[in-house]
Amino acid sequence: MNNNDLTHVENFNYSGEKIFDAAGDFLPINGTDYVELYVGNAKQAAHYYKTAFGFQELAYAGLETGMRDRTSYVLVQDKIRLVLTTPLDPNSEISHHIRMHGDGVKVIALWVDDARSAFNETVARGAKPFLEPEVISDENGEIVRSGIHTYGETLHIFVERKNYKGVPDQ
Repeated sequence: MNNNDLTHVENFNYSGEKIFDAAGDFLPINGTDYVELYVGNAKQAAHYYKTAFGFQELAYAGLETGMRDRTSYVLVQDKIRLVLTTPLDPNSEISHHIRMHGDGVKVIALWVDDARSAFNETVARGAKPFLEPEVISDENGEIVRSGIHTYGETLHIFVERKNYKGVPDQ
């Protein structure tokens, strides 16, 4: 068949079926934990998402909470969580990213049952490590996070919250 003639190409069924019986799900994902956008003005962006799309403010981090290098607003609507982050240092990595790309998605955080396994399995298959598994804990329990580089400068962070009883999902 001539590669320029695509009229005889068979249509393939790209279903959710396994390619072969022995194929296992090496990276079970429960859903999206959050999407983080780097923005020039997080307060203004948060206002926009709240008034235009009906998001509600769930959390805030900034100078008032001891965060010295950035300000972040966490917004929620049903199962969607957005983190809007603005740098406080004009020479930071976040500032550089915004100058290079404008406002946009930096992190896609995936909710998993085992962040350590997600990291190990993806790195074993060739993913470039970004964040070795780390445990973050407070009086509400612990969260395990890890992460890999994906396309461009976007990151995938694996978030395990099974031992955390903090801020409720809304």
